[in-house]
Amino acid sequence: MDNYIHSIGANARNASHKLSYVTTNQKNNFLEILAKSIKENQENIIKANSLDLLEAKKDNFDDAFIDRMTLSQSNIESMCNGILQVKDLEDLIGKVINRKKRPSGIEVCQMRVPIGVVGMIYESRPNVTIDSASLAIKAGNAIILRGGSETINSNKYLGKLITEALIKSELPEKAVQIIESTDRVLVDSLIKMDEFVDVIIPRGGKSL
Repeated sequence: MDNYIHSIGANARNASHKLSYVTTNQKNNFLEILAKSIKENQENIIKANSLDLLEAKKDNFDDAFIDRMTLSQSNIESMCNGILQVKDLEDLIGKVINRKKRPSGIEVCQMRVPIGVVGMIYESRPNVTIDSASLAIKAGNAIILRGGSETINSNKYLGKLITEALIKSELPEKAVQIIESTDRVLVDSLIKMDEFVDVIIPRGGKSL
């Protein structure tokens, strides 16, 4: 397991360096390809999600929880629209702000740059996989995604579509990685892997 998560972290760091040279057009191209792919593969997405729903019902999750993890045609359409909304956002990477001239005559300023590698830990909602990947790439960051075990089949399939879109748009293949193991030990390893991960974002309930 240590080798598995270490490899993911190293790949993410390597991808983040490559992303720093990516143009806005390349990032937007990825988002267009991903939105199209999700729309074209919605039946397969729903099929993968149905496997998760079947297990959730066997495990007696409540109706509200099952509703949050369900992907319908309407949910998938919203995902596609969300990706295109991210595409239309201004790309702030490389923007120069707070330019000031010092009394010595030296001009100083700040430049917006990517964070690097983001680790995202979240529960139940598989649409977060797409939202997080889209925002991370637009902001020039690599991201490691660890969704809840209850939506592992949905997240694996969405991760496959993300990887294919990265390859088609000639972006680093490992810029977005899904942790495909449900072992909770990997969460502890991820949050301690500060040689590779620059920030962790937990999205979920109070316990998380």
